[in-house]
Amino acid sequence: MAQGSKVEKFSMTELSNLRNELLEYRSDSWQAADVVSAFLSLRGYGVNTATMRAVVGSIDAFSGSTSALQSADAMQAALEAVAYVM
Repeated sequence: MAQGSKVEKFSMTELSNLRNELLEYRSDSWQAADVVSAFLSLRGYGVNTATMRAVVGSIDAFSGSTSALQSADAMQAALEAVAYVM
């Protein structure tokens, strides 16, 4: 788990795979939010889909316009902000 968070620290591989999948939906925040929701759900977390749509649309990490490391850090922070333990 990330320090100070109830959400685990996801591996670079997991975040990279998630980012690659999201690149397919970069213009559709609804589908991208569903992808992130599924990612978190498979790992035992819940997510507010409406909040996730807003986050996906506003984070460059999900659009591929940042470096892999910056992207991973931004994605981890975004996932921590919207995920909750079920």
